[in-house]
Amino acid sequence: MKAAVLEEFGTMPSVRELPDPVLGTGEVLVDVVAAPVLPYAGEVFRGERNYLLTLPVVPGAGAVGRVRATGPDATRLKPGDWVLCDPTIRSRDDARTPDITLQGLSARGEGGLFLQRHFGHGAYAEQVLVPTENAVPLGPIDAADAGRWAALSLCLVPYGGLLAAQLQPGETVLVSGATGNFGSAGVAVALAMGAACVVAPGRNADALADLERRFGARVRTVRLTEDDDTARMRGTAPGPIDVVLDLLPPSASAAVTRTAAMTVREYGRVVLMGGVGMLGGDDLALPYPWLMRNNITVRGQWLAPREANSSLIALARAGLLDLGGFAVTEFRLDDIADAVGHAAKEQARFALTVIRP
Repeated sequence: MKAAVLEEFGTMPSVRELPDPVLGTGEVLVDVVAAPVLPYAGEVFRGERNYLLTLPVVPGAGAVGRVRATGPDATRLKPGDWVLCDPTIRSRDDARTPDITLQGLSARGEGGLFLQRHFGHGAYAEQVLVPTENAVPLGPIDAADAGRWAALSLCLVPYGGLLAAQLQPGETVLVSGATGNFGSAGVAVALAMGAACVVAPGRNADALADLERRFGARVRTVRLTEDDDTARMRGTAPGPIDVVLDLLPPSASAAVTRTAAMTVREYGRVVLMGGVGMLGGDDLALPYPWLMRNNITVRGQWLAPREANSSLIALARAGLLDLGGFAVTEFRLDDIADAVGHAAKEQARFALTVIRP
């Protein structure tokens, strides 16, 4: 098969021929139709993110494609079925605390690196091998829309955070990082899940106006300043803020995350999913007395649980999550360098760069 291979950090993946993946028990072989390109893919390839990734590797986290073949333990999937390939691969020998690798992108610890020995290659190829449970049925779709369905991989991240927060219909959510790639998707997902209001803070006035235009009165924006914006964010909400979801990138200050977190009401929930502190800088310092006396729940969440895939697909199928709002730009596999550059340059809200092998 043809694949893009990252040989070493500091270079761009090069396209060449690789042996076709060999199907085994507990696995599904998928013909990749559309694979999303992260806005920070170039940072990963340059080694700036310090991700655990065994080289050489075929990068690419997640894809939409069609089943080529299944192992003997698949009872419902059949060749030709459209599937969403979930890149979050978990070890099967510890159900409570499985090791995790993010296929084609990163790993968590030594156990995740061990998983990369078999499931390291990602989706920037004509075929990808995934565990059976990671090939999630999409149902019939138009092949021309495969790139737009690939936006589910983007939405799955904030969806995992909102599930961790146990968001209930009618609640108010503050999305910290709402003007970013993942954060703007988080606004859409929160509304699809029934949030009565989403508070969207940010510094980019045009981005904030775009959120208001897209979603109307259920989104209330706050232009951040250099001062303490806690009171302004609370005052923008129609009532107490029930949930804070942080999706800020590694470049953001921990102080911004702290300010957003402390807008939450008594008995509120704060979920941390961003990259603050991953590349150094101050740690997140939340006051012990405030946490304790206000019964605040703070939870870290990396990615989404396996069952989230099917329910997110259902939200899109029902029209509650409108994938039509994503502008998709497609590139051939041979043009991967252009795709990576485009994703970095155009890292706007509701914009998706995809590779179509």
